[in-house]
Amino acid sequence: MASRKPSSTRTAAHARRRPSSAAASAAPKNAPAPAADQPLASKPPVTESPTERLDRLVQTAVSQRVGNLSPIALGLALADWGWHLAASPGRQMELAALAARLTREALNPPPEGEGIGARDADPRFRHEDWAQWPFSLLRSSFRSTQSFWQEAACLRGVSEHNTDLVDFFARQWLGMLTPANWPLTNPVVLKDIVASRGLHLAQGAMNWLADITGQPTAADIANAGRFQVGKDVAVTPGKVVYRNNLIELIRYAPQTPKAHPEPLLIVPSWIMKYYILDLSPHNSMARYLVGQGHTVYMMSWRNPDENDRDLTLDDYLKHGVLDAMAAAGENSGAQRIHAAGYCLGGTLLAMAAAALARRDGVAGWRHLPALQSLSLLAGQVDFSEPGELGRFIDAGQVSLLERLTRGQGFLTGKQMAGSFQFLHSRDLVWTRQMREYLMGEREQPNDLMAWNADTTRLPARMHHEYLVALYLKNAFANGRYLIDGQPISLSDMQMPVFMVGTERDHVSPWRSVYKLHKLYQGEITFALTSGGHNAGIISEPGHRNRNYRIATRPAAGPWQSASTWYAGATQREGSWWPAWQQWLAERSSPPVKATPIPESSTLCDAPGTYVMKKYVE
Repeated sequence: MASRKPSSTRTAAHARRRPSSAAASAAPKNAPAPAADQPLASKPPVTESPTERLDRLVQTAVSQRVGNLSPIALGLALADWGWHLAASPGRQMELAALAARLTREALNPPPEGEGIGARDADPRFRHEDWAQWPFSLLRSSFRSTQSFWQEAACLRGVSEHNTDLVDFFARQWLGMLTPANWPLTNPVVLKDIVASRGLHLAQGAMNWLADITGQPTAADIANAGRFQVGKDVAVTPGKVVYRNNLIELIRYAPQTPKAHPEPLLIVPSWIMKYYILDLSPHNSMARYLVGQGHTVYMMSWRNPDENDRDLTLDDYLKHGVLDAMAAAGENSGAQRIHAAGYCLGGTLLAMAAAALARRDGVAGWRHLPALQSLSLLAGQVDFSEPGELGRFIDAGQVSLLERLTRGQGFLTGKQMAGSFQFLHSRDLVWTRQMREYLMGEREQPNDLMAWNADTTRLPARMHHEYLVALYLKNAFANGRYLIDGQPISLSDMQMPVFMVGTERDHVSPWRSVYKLHKLYQGEITFALTSGGHNAGIISEPGHRNRNYRIATRPAAGPWQSASTWYAGATQREGSWWPAWQQWLAERSSPPVKATPIPESSTLCDAPGTYVMKKYVE
């Protein structure tokens, strides 16, 4: 890969003026870390033959018409289901009887008002107007159709993956056809049209036109200036104290007279910008931890471009996590540090911890500060049951994504966001479009939504490697993931672990997160919090309607299934943050006088330069 220039003139100036702070955090004890103007790719670039290029162009052109999903994978799933159904006349008779029964029930909906209300599982049908005929008939017919396809998707002999795909896309199709999506069959929309004399419907049409043309409405323009990075979000005071071509490392300024000597290094996922952990001041995890007397370092991944196509997963582990550990140890002078990882950042951190725990460690990084503890926030280490996201990850889909990203050099944030929207299509697509396009209610952004729209890219090679190694082969959990040619295993670690799962997580299901209990015999404290993948983690003290369960398994303790753990874990009201902070404090030395950030190591003010990089997609 060709050498890259620094991200900005200011970065170049710092690199010339302060070579020791830009690259020597890991030296002389460790191999020199690459500076901001040096390439990182550790393996030769992947070559492509003319025939492979032809295949790539054809397959990606077709996939773009179906949302960058593999039509081959879906076609195979439908064929698997269809052939098994055709060869099962008994099952056909069962489904025909079920269809007849559900039709009778749909034609005789429950009494007016029954089943309508806040407890309805589908928020689109909660309004009391759905209890009135003929809308009650439409609602009950739709529910019956849902029930039929939920049962019809299950056929003996069809692979579990194909069953999941058929069931999932049947739900997607029904989600589009629901009577709630059409003005003439939605009583709430009809009433609103009459009450507003069509004004809201006209405004909704303007919202729709703005979305498909990319031309924002006046309200969109007014909201665009809200939640700016460094002004409204990511505002916890701090300094960038280290930079290479992959990460910036932020050290937050102390906010208490005393602080624990062992700093905390936080590794966010590389598929998101770090400031989800430093949102607005009231819900910033970084600010909360600093306010509790912890010295906090935060990694900020650089937003890659086509020149980074050959960066590998090993590059992210070594020049991301390990370089950050070296820099945090050098900057703080600490011999031991705590480390926490969120989502895939937690997976990568666990891989680094397992590699460092080997007898020979990692070549070039043998004198890093020791890990005092490990915290994994919605971070999986076993991908055998990755939840709904696994429906999009099979050999065919991974091959398609590899061809797509090879041509671009990266996976765009927009392409990645499309898959996540599928997981929540009812809430993120259809319910939102009903409000915005049929009722003219433009969604008001908040800090979490603004962060979610601030997408990042993934380098082509690294993206392919992590999908194959983790999702397809589950190599880390099986002890087959190699670093420096040697396998790594979680069983080599010895530090205490704090884990967090969230009850409604579609990205890292909590039962999948819990699987660490089978792979690691050390002490594990597991907390299961209400909420989803993002909102469950960003659960600051004082947040309403929050609760969590927590229990600790001692080192070498007996195995408990996830269900048994759930039944026995203590439930507490409020945020899980104080419990985690107390856990960290108990495993830290007594607080000492807090020291300011050394001026000699300062490159620029937080939030740094890498987080500001955006692309038009």
